[in-house]
Amino acid sequence: MATALYLSIGVAAAAFFGRAGLVALRRYKGGTNQLGRAFYKGGFESKMTRREAALVLQTNERGVTRELIRKRHRQLMLLNHPDRGGSPYLATKINEAKDFLEKNSS
Repeated sequence: MATALYLSIGVAAAAFFGRAGLVALRRYKGGTNQLGRAFYKGGFESKMTRREAALVLQTNERGVTRELIRKRHRQLMLLNHPDRGGSPYLATKINEAKDFLEKNSS
């Protein structure tokens, strides 16, 4: 009776720690979960491009209007303003993206 109990506990522990090990291995190799797929992988480029500006402001590269640019800029700055605990670097990038898209939009 005790042997069967110890055996079942051992099998359960091996299954639990085996699965935890596989999950850790996948994360170590760079696999992402469902939430992580929504984010852009990579840092900022040295010079702002149209693609990067669109990614920063969460818009499409083509067909953006000045009104949409200003709306997205305002939303992001309310969330990331340095006076409200946001990052000054991100605020600078958001402003740079807005200026770039406004200057280069039709």
